[in-house]
Amino acid sequence: MASGAVKLESRSEASVASLHGMGVACGLAAGVWLGAAEAPTKLVNAGFSPFAISLCMVAGVFTARWTFPTLLKGTTYVFADLLSRRHLVVWAILAGALWAVANTLTVFAIRDVGLSTAFPLWNTNSLIGLFWGRLLFRELEGAGTKNVFKVVLGALAIVAAAIMLGYSTIYGGGHAAPHAISGLVAAGGASLMWGTMYVPYRKAYLSGMNPLSFVTIFTVGELGTMLLLTWTLDGGRHSSAFQLAHNKQLLFWLFLGGFVWVIGDIFQQFATKYLGIGRGIPLSNTNQLWGLAWGALVFGELATADRAHLTLVLAGSILMIVGALSISTAVASSREHSSRNQALERECKRYGLDYREVLLAQSGDEFGSRDERKRWWDIAIVAIAICVFIWLGWNAVVPPLPLNLHWVAVLAALLLTSLLGGGWALWRQTRFS
Repeated sequence: MASGAVKLESRSEASVASLHGMGVACGLAAGVWLGAAEAPTKLVNAGFSPFAISLCMVAGVFTARWTFPTLLKGTTYVFADLLSRRHLVVWAILAGALWAVANTLTVFAIRDVGLSTAFPLWNTNSLIGLFWGRLLFRELEGAGTKNVFKVVLGALAIVAAAIMLGYSTIYGGGHAAPHAISGLVAAGGASLMWGTMYVPYRKAYLSGMNPLSFVTIFTVGELGTMLLLTWTLDGGRHSSAFQLAHNKQLLFWLFLGGFVWVIGDIFQQFATKYLGIGRGIPLSNTNQLWGLAWGALVFGELATADRAHLTLVLAGSILMIVGALSISTAVASSREHSSRNQALERECKRYGLDYREVLLAQSGDEFGSRDERKRWWDIAIVAIAICVFIWLGWNAVVPPLPLNLHWVAVLAALLLTSLLGGGWALWRQTRFS
């Protein structure tokens, strides 16, 4: 290995604590935003199919995934990054397709078992991600006994919490929910899809791609898959998605949900880059706490729950958070970083990448002199997105659901606080690299 690369590895080890802290901040911010993003899918109760809800939400995601990278880096930067890592375009589209399937399954789960219960169940995706991270990217290789214990204990806690929440869903209140089994299966399928989706994430960041570039092409897979699912499984031209597309009063909230999701996902992407799958994903899965907060406090999902049901839901939620935090606090050792660098070197040899540049990117240092100037079309993209939201918001009405506006205001303030905190941490240390 070249001496320059050795120096870069030493530099990376010296900044481990700082990068870990930033990754934790991104993971926590991701949890807050991803938790809030599912709230608009409660509109499924208004009579629209889960496919229609998911497709319109993905339309908002598509808008946001092009807007934020353009605003922060510019399209010239993004396309230069994509062209230098052409092999990752297919992986990004695949990840987007997996996301679209998973998101549709979550809408079914929310319809059948409720937001506050479905959220923790699909967050078992951290176990799937942990498995792939260890198998494919040598995560936890070289970890000390303490770190291994934290990860294993956290994984067991997550599984136990999922069992408790599933049990409470079927038997809470003394009777089975009408579609409880199908809701649990849908949440489990979402967990599998989202857990596998993190494989392309990790490949991208081991290759030095900027998360903002990755999410830009990611959205092509999302939108294409959702159009295909809606057309083939939801009645084609007779799908309720076409009715919903003309309902501007409700469409705004789904676009807003997609926009909120993208902010959370961008934070999650950075957490995955700097912490790895096994640590970053469990930390972002604190979104189940925020999903529970929106479901219980804003929509009153637990208002009529009996004591046994409520105890199981709360205990399962707390146990899942403890498990996720146990995994995320296992700070990577120098031996683990050495294993990661070996996986990185393998990716560089496979795709002909510059090891030194990619190693720099792992430490948040931008490589080269890539142009980040904003062009006229960058301004146009952002302006169009703003106009779309103004147009939809002008015609929006409060959804026909019982809402606690006091808690909406409190949770919205927490969203803004996490955005400013996580965004500042990223800008200060990496300039969003």
